[in-house]
Amino acid sequence: MRIVGGELGGRPLHAPRGAATRPTADRVKEAMFNILGRPPPGARALDLYAGSGALGLEALSRGCADAVFVEQARPALAALWANIESLEVGARARVLEADAVRAIERLARGGERFDWIFVDPPYAGGQMERALGAVSRVCRHDGTVVAEHACRHAPSPAASLLPRDKRRYGDTCVSFYGLEAA
Repeated sequence: MRIVGGELGGRPLHAPRGAATRPTADRVKEAMFNILGRPPPGARALDLYAGSGALGLEALSRGCADAVFVEQARPALAALWANIESLEVGARARVLEADAVRAIERLARGGERFDWIFVDPPYAGGQMERALGAVSRVCRHDGTVVAEHACRHAPSPAASLLPRDKRRYGDTCVSFYGLEAA
């Protein structure tokens, strides 16, 4: 695992111990960020189910001003903190040790909004729908929600999220959503 582009491109990432975390393949990550393009000035990223933090750290490398990482598994948190430290991005990173939906509620109460929101929960368990049902509360009106999921289980996003694009990479699919126009 590594950062694939931007100012930190090529730098290695620590992976969590054990099989509980499924890292995003570098080719999927590169394709995802090529679709997103450059972030707007001052862009903020939210990395839900962050694991090692690979998606949020890639967003920082490619120009996001800051990123919030949400994770609750101890091995993943250890890898995430190690990556933030080794990449020296601590001033631009904040870690919330919490359930994703609870973290979204907390961020929404604080009035926080994000340009890029990454949702990459474990493929089984229904967490994707819970998160997609809540993210509109913290997504900027012109922001993008990126959901990584198994192709055989396409998520059912909340009515407030409109599909923009969907790409397949083997058994992994990446769906891009925007907010419904008000």
